[in-house]
Amino acid sequence: MTTSTLRRRSVRKAPVLAAAALLTTAMVPVTSGAAFGGAESDLPAAGTEVEPRQPSEYEAAFLEQYEKIKDPASGYFREFDGLLVPYHSVETLLVEAPDHGHQTTSEAFSYYLWLEATYGRVTGDWEPFNAAWESLERFAIPGTEDQPTNSSYDPGSPATYAAEHPSPTQYPALLRPDVPVGEDPLASELSATYGTDEIYGMHWLLDVDNVYGYGFCGDGTDDAPAFINTYQRGSGESVWETVPHPSCETFEFGGENGFLDLFTDDQSYSPQWRYTNAPDADARAVQVAYMAQTWAEEQGQAGAVADTVADAAKLGDYLRYSMYDKYFKRIGDCTSETGCPGAQGKDSAHYLLSWYYSWGGALADAQYPWAFRIGSSASHQGYQNVLAAWALSEVDELIPESPTAQQDWATSLDRQLEFLRWLQSADGGIAGGATNSWQGDYSDPGADHPTFYGMAYDWQPVWNDPPSNNWFGFQVWDMERVAQYHHITGDERAGEILDNWIPWAIEHTTVGTGGDFGVPSNLSWSGEPDTWDAANPGDNASLRVTVVDQSQDVGVAAGLAKTLLYYAAATGDSAALETGEGLLDALLANQTELGIATEETREDYSRFEETGDQQLYIPEGWTGTMPNGDVIDSNSTFGSIRSFYQDDPDWPQVQAYLDGGPAPTFTYHRFWAQTDIATAFATHAELFG
Repeated sequence: MTTSTLRRRSVRKAPVLAAAALLTTAMVPVTSGAAFGGAESDLPAAGTEVEPRQPSEYEAAFLEQYEKIKDPASGYFREFDGLLVPYHSVETLLVEAPDHGHQTTSEAFSYYLWLEATYGRVTGDWEPFNAAWESLERFAIPGTEDQPTNSSYDPGSPATYAAEHPSPTQYPALLRPDVPVGEDPLASELSATYGTDEIYGMHWLLDVDNVYGYGFCGDGTDDAPAFINTYQRGSGESVWETVPHPSCETFEFGGENGFLDLFTDDQSYSPQWRYTNAPDADARAVQVAYMAQTWAEEQGQAGAVADTVADAAKLGDYLRYSMYDKYFKRIGDCTSETGCPGAQGKDSAHYLLSWYYSWGGALADAQYPWAFRIGSSASHQGYQNVLAAWALSEVDELIPESPTAQQDWATSLDRQLEFLRWLQSADGGIAGGATNSWQGDYSDPGADHPTFYGMAYDWQPVWNDPPSNNWFGFQVWDMERVAQYHHITGDERAGEILDNWIPWAIEHTTVGTGGDFGVPSNLSWSGEPDTWDAANPGDNASLRVTVVDQSQDVGVAAGLAKTLLYYAAATGDSAALETGEGLLDALLANQTELGIATEETREDYSRFEETGDQQLYIPEGWTGTMPNGDVIDSNSTFGSIRSFYQDDPDWPQVQAYLDGGPAPTFTYHRFWAQTDIATAFATHAELFG
């Protein structure tokens, strides 16, 4: 089926419940077992009055999980002036992508939106959904005072080039004005459309409790939430090797030049602000806005979400920055820093959702104001969102206002589907991704290296510690969106990908009794895909994936369940339905006071005080301080510049491990995972209730 034939289609959903009727109904017991369901012929005729029904088993499970998440005593949120900001996790001692549990991410905001959109579908109450967007807009999208010098941005000279390097020890990276960069084709269009030079996109990381103490714009006050950043030093920089710093660089903390000279090598440094967008989170927000629009429209309440949906379309307009090479260079065969030219127009667009886009500039009082913008050359399969691309190109309420946005997203939809087909292994799993800048400096990967529209295959795009595509969760996040898109549109291209992925995922998933389950965890990759030929796609016979082990990751299990349920609803596949329901029932058997969770052992916490080759790298002779006085120098470790962790109630377990004891075990309640669980229950009720 071609894209031009795809239009919005009505999908049969469970009858909408009135909010008052549902919330005053006694909740049915939550037990494991088959779902409640009814044939379409069992539904009452149009106009027939019916008594409010009991929620189905899984719908009741959604409401119970929702109440746990929203209960202030649970600790998932912090309130600011009547608005809620989700924490990354209830627990504070947690190091993964964020380096503290009470930070938050744009990812968490997008899941908060999803939680409330689902609540609106179940209850008919859309106020919490709109409040979630208000929080997202106020706290995650930098305001005017946070990005003050955008009017000084020159689209003809978007940024000065600096190569990326594979190891933090190779930083700071030299800024090189001699390397050509391209022109930014979006800036003028966006400014003309919205009457502002500001960027409407989420920054990816916030310190909700201001634990680090950077405050507003690095001023050291107790202002919260505070924009911060961590990753800055190439593909080899794990979270254990990051130096947390404020998004506004005022030189008040760090060294003589703040933190800038840890990252870039320049002749002089100026105070500045800069933000980084995680495109998968903004795309998820658009995806959820589409769901809310559809559900509210079915309820006759489209007007209740209209303003929020319009804002989501605007977010999608700016999200196009993620479609561009980092320095707006030509896409394809870009194999030399100086030899690869800067592009004009949209010749620098790969039309995929890349790993980030970023923007920044001088502080408001700068004598010589300036600003920059960059895209990203590397795209990971786990960030693609075909449903968001489809909604932004096909759904009237979500088509952005900019003149070229609809066509850009239509092109992106086709390109993303090709990308996933190109990356699909002979086993079914989806391999890593591609980059337009091999090794981060536009090196030549070699004539025999497989390519996608001239971009080089990369089995571990963006970061290598640990390899970025070894986590099965990225498979689920992407394929869930593909399955939902396929369920809505029937696009055969998506169906072909799922037909090969679903059996592979089921084969490596186990569901036992008493809450026992296992989902794929770590993956191992070998071989390469065939160079992409849209007219004659290869079979990728040499590209293989092995499931190394399983885990009881509740968030991944919930996402996998949703993927299987969407596929089952679209195809009638009984194995997908059975496995999806089995995972839901296993999750129900792992309830805690705060949600649904399992224990996990953290051997990697040895890196709190790691020394040697993987130690936190600070150049010899560089010295500085954190806001709390922690010294930063070449002897620093991850833990030494985060001494606040020693006051955490869970620290004694880590200290005992560092002293030679067993690895600590924790039961974490991550916001995204708990929301994925809640929405998985509701998805079953929507599709089969």
